[in-house]
Amino acid sequence: MVLSLAAIRTERLVLPLWTAADVAAIRAGSRTGFLGAWHPDFPRPDDVAAASLWREGDPWGPRSIARGVTVLGSIGFFGPPEAGDGPAEVEVGYGLVREAWGWGFATEALQGLLAELEPGIAVRASIRPENAASLRVVAKCGFTRLRGTTEDGELVMVRPAGEAAGEAAGEIAGGGAGDRRPPA
Repeated sequence: MVLSLAAIRTERLVLPLWTAADVAAIRAGSRTGFLGAWHPDFPRPDDVAAASLWREGDPWGPRSIARGVTVLGSIGFFGPPEAGDGPAEVEVGYGLVREAWGWGFATEALQGLLAELEPGIAVRASIRPENAASLRVVAKCGFTRLRGTTEDGELVMVRPAGEAAGEAAGEIAGGGAGDRRPPA
């Protein structure tokens, strides 16, 4: 169940683990980090909260979602997989600055992260029921079961162990529509 410390690369994105310097900058509200310039709306409140989960050398911790040298959001697990009665399971969380919504970046980042997992690990995500975009993201990434709700009313979606990370093996969803240009 070892996840690499190396940055994960997808077609358009890089997902490096946060460093101590990144976490310090996020907590301080800085606008620069490991890769260079951050999007003006990064860090978001959820990113600041994720900084509390960071541990030096923990491959299951928070990672940046970056396009080029611009950090657009974060993704990561809430700790390593936990063994239970069934397969080991881990919870994932992700988020992007508003300008990066609608370009397929969340789907691409989640598919990239899930592709690094061993097949025997189930993954869950808690999503507000009104967040239709995030529900589409997890559906595209193989989260096929609704386990119930959290005490906060979030839907708990699960990608069973051994499921493909995308609609087809190796597929990375693209994004963009019309004449809009995606954020740097």
